[in-house]
Amino acid sequence: MAEHAPAREVHSTVTADELAQTFEQEAPVDLSVYGVEDWVTLACFWGMAGLVFLQFFTRYVLNDSVAWTEEVASYTLVVVVFLGASMCVRLSRHIQVDLIYRFLPAPAGRVLSLLVDLLRTLFFAYGSWLMWRYSSLVGEEPMVMIDASKGLVYWTVFAAFVLMLLRSVQVTVGNIRRGYSMLERPEAFDAAEA
Repeated sequence: MAEHAPAREVHSTVTADELAQTFEQEAPVDLSVYGVEDWVTLACFWGMAGLVFLQFFTRYVLNDSVAWTEEVASYTLVVVVFLGASMCVRLSRHIQVDLIYRFLPAPAGRVLSLLVDLLRTLFFAYGSWLMWRYSSLVGEEPMVMIDASKGLVYWTVFAAFVLMLLRSVQVTVGNIRRGYSMLERPEAFDAAEA
């Protein structure tokens, strides 16, 4: 039985000096691409990670669980999800199907893309209104483990919906001014990231 030689990987040779120079090069840092929701979501995410770690540590290492961490971590996850959704609206990164635009004539694709922008904006307006009503009705319910109102979470989700609405309007106006959207020309947006 003949043995086959494994496929060989090809690597270019890099000297230690060349490798060290890559760490010394200063690349410009551009933080202007991040919105306010990015930073708030990042802070909430790390707060949630800290709570989950505290829960794990107290439960499995100390064998004496801190009960409130699970509830607060769950509520923090809700906040991260909805604030993260506003980031996706700003960057047009929600799931979308752009295959149909390849087969439509450009004018029909433009009309359909504008319709998608308007429907998305209407959806977030309706979601904002529903969240406002819901928060107004049950926002004073107490949390189970800590002495705080669930309204903190509900009103934050409402604010995230309003932010999604505003970002949706911003994206729609940008698409109208530009004359095309990510649905019509996804390659134009991918090149901007590279």
